[in-house]
Amino acid sequence: MILSLNPEHLKRYKQVIALMIKHGHGDLVKSAPIVDDPLDFAPPPPVPPGAKELAKDLEALGPTFIKLGQLLSTRGDFVPLSYMEALSMLQDDIQPFAFEKVEAIVNVEIGARLSKAFRSFEPVPMAAASLGQVHYAVLRSGQEVAVKIQRPDVREQVAADLEAISEIAEFLDKHTEVGKRFEFTKIVNELRKAMLRELDYRLEAQTMRLMREKLSEFHRLVIPAPVDDYSTGRVLTMEYIDGTKITKLHPIVRLEVDGTALAEEVFRSYLHQILIVGVFHADPHPGNVFLTADNSKVALLDFGMVARIGPQMQDQLLKLLLAISEGQSDRAAEVAQGMGVEKEHFDEITFRREISELVSQQQGATVRELQVGKIVMNVTQVAARTGLSLPEELTMLGKTLLNLDLVGRTLDPHFDPNESIRRNASQLMEAKTLKSLSLGNLLNSLLDAKELIEKLPSRLNQFLEVVAGNKLKIHLDTIDEKVVMTGLQKVANRITLGLILASLIVGASMLMRVETSFRLFGYPGFAMLLFLLACGGGISLAWQIMKGDMKS
Repeated sequence: MILSLNPEHLKRYKQVIALMIKHGHGDLVKSAPIVDDPLDFAPPPPVPPGAKELAKDLEALGPTFIKLGQLLSTRGDFVPLSYMEALSMLQDDIQPFAFEKVEAIVNVEIGARLSKAFRSFEPVPMAAASLGQVHYAVLRSGQEVAVKIQRPDVREQVAADLEAISEIAEFLDKHTEVGKRFEFTKIVNELRKAMLRELDYRLEAQTMRLMREKLSEFHRLVIPAPVDDYSTGRVLTMEYIDGTKITKLHPIVRLEVDGTALAEEVFRSYLHQILIVGVFHADPHPGNVFLTADNSKVALLDFGMVARIGPQMQDQLLKLLLAISEGQSDRAAEVAQGMGVEKEHFDEITFRREISELVSQQQGATVRELQVGKIVMNVTQVAARTGLSLPEELTMLGKTLLNLDLVGRTLDPHFDPNESIRRNASQLMEAKTLKSLSLGNLLNSLLDAKELIEKLPSRLNQFLEVVAGNKLKIHLDTIDEKVVMTGLQKVANRITLGLILASLIVGASMLMRVETSFRLFGYPGFAMLLFLLACGGGISLAWQIMKGDMKS
């Protein structure tokens, strides 16, 4: 594998290397904490110039690298608070594109002039992100909506960036130990799928409809409804929800909010998404979580990034979360190992020891120190370091739970995610049981039973004919019995020969006491003959054993 000589790719290589050299030895690395949880609602520390420069440099590199910055801004486990503050501006502080382009895109996508489709359309966006921006508007029917418009030419730019990053990842995987251990190609592939999905607003609208249906029982949770007639692949029109980001609430407002109930509702809804629905909102950073204007509900926004989990993985995740929440370190290590694929260099002893230590450390932690998401993320890091390849869903789950820990404690500083998992475990098991007894699953079971009943008579008849004709044979694939018998025979022969030689030596020793006229080397001759014969046999046996061992 050699890197491409495409001029556009070479330009990207140069930019990435320059970024690493510029920021690789600054405060981003030196000040990186183990845990940095900004939940005291105190004024944030001053943002160092390096953090602001990093945010600007990432923004200058375009949407793909802005997404990387957004990811770092949610990773309080290894990014300093000052850098989180700077990178968080990438979530809603991106330079918007001109309204003329907005109007042109909307006209083409919905097939009507903007002035005809909307009663009013605010030219200044409410928020501008890396892939698009959102405008407030009012439909002809009088409904208030938020309209998200994709940035011009962003798809082409993202595709080119992903191609260049893929080449770098493949090169690192093949030529560096770090690449072989962490498998950057797999990470880039997951990034590609996530970004390409996020660039199709029709999929986001579909996810919003699904979530509104599956989470309808959570009455303190609000998900905006898409307006299908005004939505396409590049334009998404949805219900407007008036509210405030939970991280920007005034301290007085916090006193009026039932934070405990809201935090529990949000966390319980995510457990339901992950372990029951199998599809979950994978980007619940504080910028996507709003408190409604009446301070009674939480709104989840931006369903462009979602993750999917199959039934078998759901069961494994539930076991892992329960083991972590209960502090069962050995059980957590066992479940995590069962979820992964062991590589050739997998160090099982180190993996189990580090996972056990990781889970055990939280048993004496205070409520504010308990972080389920951080533990899950650390499990994936230990697995990568020891040679265990865990599924991508677990990394996405860790990132989601890490953000949920922050959201929950922002609403309620004393919120305990571990206790929430234990409290809702029985409800989750009941919901999973009811899901398994759904009409679709019952119909599948009936079809399987029908197929068994239809084929049973003919198969039973064939079995009885074989038995009646004495043609029943049982074939066992096992080790070669001839080789085993030959080996056992050789062992028996050597043991027998050894016993004979031992008896010759014992006999020679006893005959030494019998005086005879025949003597050899001054000793009784017959006894010496037996002793020499035993020595010769012993040397021959030792030679055969050494020769056989060297061949094998």
